[in-house]
Amino acid sequence: LAKALSRFKDEDCVVLALPRGGVPVAAEIAAALHAPLDVILVRKIGAPRQPELAIGSVVDGGAPIIVRDHELMNLTGTNPRQFDAICARELAEIERRRRLYLDDRHPEPLKDRVVIVVDDGFATGNTMRAALQAVRMRSPKMTVVAVPAAPPGIDQELRDEADLVVCLATPEPFGAVGQFYEDFDPVSDSEVIALLSASRQTAGS
Repeated sequence: LAKALSRFKDEDCVVLALPRGGVPVAAEIAAALHAPLDVILVRKIGAPRQPELAIGSVVDGGAPIIVRDHELMNLTGTNPRQFDAICARELAEIERRRRLYLDDRHPEPLKDRVVIVVDDGFATGNTMRAALQAVRMRSPKMTVVAVPAAPPGIDQELRDEADLVVCLATPEPFGAVGQFYEDFDPVSDSEVIALLSASRQTAGS
């Protein structure tokens, strides 16, 4: 994925990871491009009885950005009260991660820079859409989505949300993101903190 983004090596760019799974992928890209690594705190809102199915997403901010997939809400029988309750729990998790990952550090500025938003893959794209909305509010020069794999068509849909979508594989049938990895064990908070710390030290050296 880093090779596919090599054109940005000489650009003023920032690599933004969706934690936790996107951080190891983004760290490799940031190292290859000699770019700073940061995170964008966005959480999937899973259906009440199918938590892995994203019926929406929420992004951290002074006024959190909330994306609702009304079609999937209807298909899963999720009412607005249920959605709001799940959203509140995810906002609490975002706040926990913000304190843990960022401490008192200010986010990397995005204005007038190429912003590469990275995840380990996605199924519905809802979480990435929410992240892109938040990024666009910070006036980047260009917004790039970079993922190893996505279902057919989703990468095309995201072209309306980003200036460029780089996706290595869109197989049919898609299956699950984990099938594209030899190691898909959950990424821990400590791994995220270590990768962010290592990237900052490299950038400062």
